[in-house]
Amino acid sequence: MLAIALIAYALVYAQPTLCAFATAESLASQYSLTTSTSIPFPTATLSNTDAQSFIVSQWSLSKGKIQDGSGNLAFVQDPFPNASVPGSSDTSSSGPVLQVTYPAGTFSSSTGGAQLYSLWNTSDGSQFHSVLLTYEVAFDTNFQFVKGGKLPGLRGGPEPDGCSGGSAANGSNCFSTRLMWRKEGEGEVYTYIPTPNDICDNSDFHCNSDGFGTSIKRGAFSFVPGQWNRITMLVRLNEPTDIANGQVSMWYNNVDAIDEESLVYRRDDVINIGGLYLSCIQNDRPLQKNHSVACATRSNAGSTADPPDALAFCHSPSRRISSMQASRPLSRHCRLVQHFCSNST
Repeated sequence: MLAIALIAYALVYAQPTLCAFATAESLASQYSLTTSTSIPFPTATLSNTDAQSFIVSQWSLSKGKIQDGSGNLAFVQDPFPNASVPGSSDTSSSGPVLQVTYPAGTFSSSTGGAQLYSLWNTSDGSQFHSVLLTYEVAFDTNFQFVKGGKLPGLRGGPEPDGCSGGSAANGSNCFSTRLMWRKEGEGEVYTYIPTPNDICDNSDFHCNSDGFGTSIKRGAFSFVPGQWNRITMLVRLNEPTDIANGQVSMWYNNVDAIDEESLVYRRDDVINIGGLYLSCIQNDRPLQKNHSVACATRSNAGSTADPPDALAFCHSPSRRISSMQASRPLSRHCRLVQHFCSNST
């Protein structure tokens, strides 16, 4: 089983010192976050048809639709109600979770799993340049990691379908930053961003020359099956656009694992952080049996302001996504995610 809980925070630009151990709430406070929103989840379980209707109507989706795998979604009871993140005292469950199914023999977004792009639409047209995203993911004890798979992250830019699936980033079209697992559950940040200044000579980066994404700090941490794993990722776009001062930092179970600066996300100010890229797909090798991933929600303890009407899709910091591996289709479950917003870096 794989589970994920998402929290997104849009940040005020600052340069605080990174902490070796930090909760999402403490990071939100450290970066003086002032606005939060939450994505709605149903109060009862929903079958696939009803789950699709709920997500399309409530989650502010790009182009008004689920990008891939709409038939693989359902809201189910949390499969890991008592399996909290190591060191966390929160074992509560708060309602249904979003399950994403990977049928046996599938290995891409077109055949299994699901992807969607949930937009942060604002009534005043403001844009976001820095976001902190947090979620929890749990894998079944016998989960088949095979060669790898994608997990949720962020994306932005005027091309909502770019910077994924081999569509390269050029600094003016889009960017994306997701998490990935690799063989044996090794984790990394997987990005579609420009790679100037000989950044690919840095051993922290695995670059592809065929348009596909760039892996950052592969193996910096490893997902542990059979328990919740907490991911917290900070993305700050470079500002101004001609300076390589962008950042991605990541904490695994509240402990810092990745910190890369001097990045270029954009060469044009048309690129901002547009929303949550819920990407739950298996890569490279077909699964030998059915699997599931689950996402769930919890109440938010870190919000410093009531959610504004302008931000429709963000969830409150206590939702999880979980993925289950069993003798039935693999599924992922999501819980409430939270997002603190600012239109500056």
